Amino acid sequence: MKALSSMATRALLADLATAAAEAGLPCAEIESVGGVDAARRVAAGEQLDLVFLASGALQELADHGHVAASSVTPLVLSRTAIAVRSEGSREASAPAVHAFDDAAGVRAALRNAGRIGYSTGPSGTAILRQIDDWGMAGELRGRLVQARPGMPVARLVADGEVDVGFQQLSEMVGQEGIRILGALPPDCAIDTVFAGAVATTSTDPAASRAALSFFASDAVVSIKDAHSFVHPPRPSLKSR
Repeated sequence: MKALSSMATRALLADLATAAAEAGLPCAEIESVGGVDAARRVAAGEQLDLVFLASGALQELADHGHVAASSVTPLVLSRTAIAVRSEGSREASAPAVHAFDDAAGVRAALRNAGRIGYSTGPSGTAILRQIDDWGMAGELRGRLVQARPGMPVARLVADGEVDVGFQQLSEMVGQEGIRILGALPPDCAIDTVFAGAVATTSTDPAASRAALSFFASDAVVSIKDAHSFVHPPRPSLKSR
């Protein structure tokens, strides 16, 4: 089977595919690219069996008939986290951990940060919307740095290109050179549900659905936990 995903779930999906193969299910070859590029390729009609994206992007593809609407399956919830550099001269002036106890602390940290990194994915879109909602867009203009396609925000932080970075927690865990301060506090949390669906170009929809069902099952909860995802996605949490 051929599958396409965004970068946020690449490591998780690799482990899920291995577990599925060990359980006797068809082997899935999963390519991970930027979410925008992935959606564009699916919409262009590329032959695929499974697609894994943020739920909003996947639902849009379903609305246009590019994936089977009945197959759209929420898999995990990912929290957006905050990170600073773990070593070097910049850490001395980095926002303190306690600054992020609530939205007011996040706003203060943003005002104090020289440069602020964000992603090209759904968490980046959401943090920009949050900044705009707070009325801080003008104040922070010129200090916001978007990671280049395929470049983790954690790399910008570790290399000192930004002073503080926002991205999916799953993409920050295990990255060298950064200190993860935690997920955004509840009063300004940015949570993204990632889902899977069977592409309408699938050559074996039944096998694709079977693999997707396994990816959503309780049998792989420990794998999702290991990658810092929440399973199952909790509907009470805000998904953006």
